[in-house]
Amino acid sequence: MPNVAGEAAYCRACRIAPPSYVQAVSYGVYEGAMRGAIHALKYDRVSALARPLGLRLAEAIAQLGEGSPQEMLVVPVPLHRGRMVQRGFNQARVLAKEAVRVLHRTRPEWKLEMSPKTLVRQRSTESQSGLTPRQRRQNLRGAFFVSDAEMVRGRHVLLVDDILTTGATARACSRILVEAGAASVRVATLARAQRRVPQIVRDDRKFIRLSTGESALRDVAPSRAVTIHAVQAT
Repeated sequence: MPNVAGEAAYCRACRIAPPSYVQAVSYGVYEGAMRGAIHALKYDRVSALARPLGLRLAEAIAQLGEGSPQEMLVVPVPLHRGRMVQRGFNQARVLAKEAVRVLHRTRPEWKLEMSPKTLVRQRSTESQSGLTPRQRRQNLRGAFFVSDAEMVRGRHVLLVDDILTTGATARACSRILVEAGAASVRVATLARAQRRVPQIVRDDRKFIRLSTGESALRDVAPSRAVTIHAVQAT
């Protein structure tokens, strides 16, 4: 993860077991107003938040930099069909769609293709909340598969989710995508759980205020994006 000087640093987990993705970016830290906004979208179904949150996800994706592929297949992390029926929508897909819409305008040189059905969650999993990193990995074992390997073979993939906590979901999904033939996988999330690694980020506490009567959005200066460069296995 780069610090303000741009020097690369890596978390212990990535040094010990390099993930299949080559880079991960997040808009900000999963706390304060950001946490409240994500919860409001996911659990309270405040759909008005999709557009401003998607805009912030687009800002995070832009942090991938000039060295990233200009053509990428955008794959949202899927929900199991039971969770999809219960919630009524996949927040990762909603955020990805909004971010791609923004990036088509702000980064026209990038060719981003939405592919929401490429990755499938074939098994209902226990909620990751409260699980240890090891339990999270075990919980996701065998949970995902690629529905059409031809769609991803030789393609650069941008995997999108709302939150990156321990990275277990991103690791599981990216591994399956690489095994299906993806040329590379990059990960973009709206928020990232705070970890003890060198970073300079701030909670975007003012960008949104949820009033008791209705949700009201307030745009202010964006927070610094968090970027993680995965260590490549040798």
